[in-house]
Amino acid sequence: MRLTPLPDGEWNDDTRAALKALLPPERANARGAGNVLATLVRHPDLTRAYLRFNAHLLMDSTLPARAREIAVLRIVQRCDCDYLWSHHEPIARRAGLTPAEIDAIREGGLTDELDRLVVGAVDELDERSEISDATWADLGRHFDDRQLMDLVFTVGGYGLLAMAVNTFGIEEEGAHG
Repeated sequence: MRLTPLPDGEWNDDTRAALKALLPPERANARGAGNVLATLVRHPDLTRAYLRFNAHLLMDSTLPARAREIAVLRIVQRCDCDYLWSHHEPIARRAGLTPAEIDAIREGGLTDELDRLVVGAVDELDERSEISDATWADLGRHFDDRQLMDLVFTVGGYGLLAMAVNTFGIEEEGAHG
């Protein structure tokens, strides 16, 4: 680990307040926050700003939950971020994805047209930092402008988080004990 989760003894009102957008007060501690958030709070101002954005992506997005989680799983898989994959796989199941569909996200082998379009859009964003006109038009048959915007920001936001998790060396909870 390049950056370790902030130990309980170093948490203060500012670090706890930084998590307000995403966690209830009783989870604003090293154990309750999980390794990603407990590491990010080493920089409370950045955490506060990022989590307001991330809370929108996760809880207030106009995207259907299924499409959101397909996008999240695809980008974190492409970023080789096992930590975020393991944390979003159960969310994807709650959003209605089957274990077989979750496995198919890794290979781009989903059978539903919209699911395939979402995977293709993620791949295009990751490869070229934009969605092609053809894919945009196809997605536009299913999503309105706000949903399309939320899709782009979901891919970018979780790609950014995957970069941070990988770069900081954040490990699964319980990885060392």
